[in-house]
Amino acid sequence: ALTAPQWGFQDVLMDGKEIVINRPLDAYVMENILFKISYPAEFHAQTAAECAIELHDEVRERIEDIQEIILTTHESAIRIIDKKGPLYNPADRDHCLQYIVAIGLLFGYIEADHYEDETAADPRIDALREKMTVVENKTYTKEYSDPEKRSIANAVQVVFKDGSKTSVVEQKYPVGHRFRREEGIPLLLEKCRDNLQTRFTSKQVELISAFFEDREMLLQTPVNEFMDMLVI
Repeated sequence: ALTAPQWGFQDVLMDGKEIVINRPLDAYVMENILFKISYPAEFHAQTAAECAIELHDEVRERIEDIQEIILTTHESAIRIIDKKGPLYNPADRDHCLQYIVAIGLLFGYIEADHYEDETAADPRIDALREKMTVVENKTYTKEYSDPEKRSIANAVQVVFKDGSKTSVVEQKYPVGHRFRREEGIPLLLEKCRDNLQTRFTSKQVELISAFFEDREMLLQTPVNEFMDMLVI
């Protein structure tokens, strides 16, 4: 498809020039897949959510005393999810960096219901959003594009009216990133079981889960037999 004379991609579209790629055609995409594990939020905000939740205990009794919230992030997050002004629906909210951070600071956890109208009506959320300053860290942006890192970095710091401030809480890689596999895979399996249990019997859940925990057994099982297990 690439090299056939006259009809190949190189001859048709590249004037006969050879395609040069920056890595061998292998399994990079699968090995570096990002799993969305911890939070129902747009991926550029996953680490910001984690930072905000870490700060929850420190700020939850001082919400009214907050002067400013500094969100340090990367260019892609600014371009895609830095939103000011009204948010009209759940999809709008879970693609807003400031809304996600506000939820984490206020509640200490994030779930899908937090994007619904009932929670969004809480006046504290927009009040916190108004106090947020979003700034780019050039290193975060560079490491986001670095194929050896592919970080999705965010940092959060809260400044209070009396001049005191929290530490800068930083997280460069979300829990679903390949650099956090040891931490992430057990959580991914737990999330999988939780969702399977909404559809299947406990016996069937255990049967399916066993294949995810035994690579060799999974590889030796014909695809059709495995897919049969996913039928109720």
